[in-house]
Amino acid sequence: MFGSTKETEDSKKTVVTSPAGALNALVKGTVIEGTVRCDSDLRVDGTIKGKLSCQSKVIIGPTGMVDGEIRCQNAVIEGAFKGKLYVTELLNVRESAEVDGEIVTNKLIVQIGAKFNVACKMDVGASSNGTVKHFDLKSATDATSTAAKVVAAGTAEVRN
Repeated sequence: MFGSTKETEDSKKTVVTSPAGALNALVKGTVIEGTVRCDSDLRVDGTIKGKLSCQSKVIIGPTGMVDGEIRCQNAVIEGAFKGKLYVTELLNVRESAEVDGEIVTNKLIVQIGAKFNVACKMDVGASSNGTVKHFDLKSATDATSTAAKVVAAGTAEVRN
């Protein structure tokens, strides 16, 4: 019982779970090139060049920079992002952010002062049964270019 060194089969099995609210961090000065995957929140104060897939929230801090593709549930951008961003729920772009590229999100907040130069498609994040829909970024780009051609031709103007 207490002094036994005998191991059982159950003691050899290890189950790794991430605690609720766990936060991964990539600190300033760190550069990662390639593919990053995580299940819990990720804060980026360094640099990622490549693909990032997160099952939770991605936070790009004021000194953070991502150049590539992000797929996540929620995102907060305070630093720089360039590339394709797929957010199934809420994208929050803070006043210090610089965002360039293509975005697909369900909900969007852009604060005054942010540099936000994107092609954006909205309301495609989650269906009524809670499953994630597949993003169709090509149709968002096609709609943007079609609207630009119509305005350039002088035949119609669409204002939101």
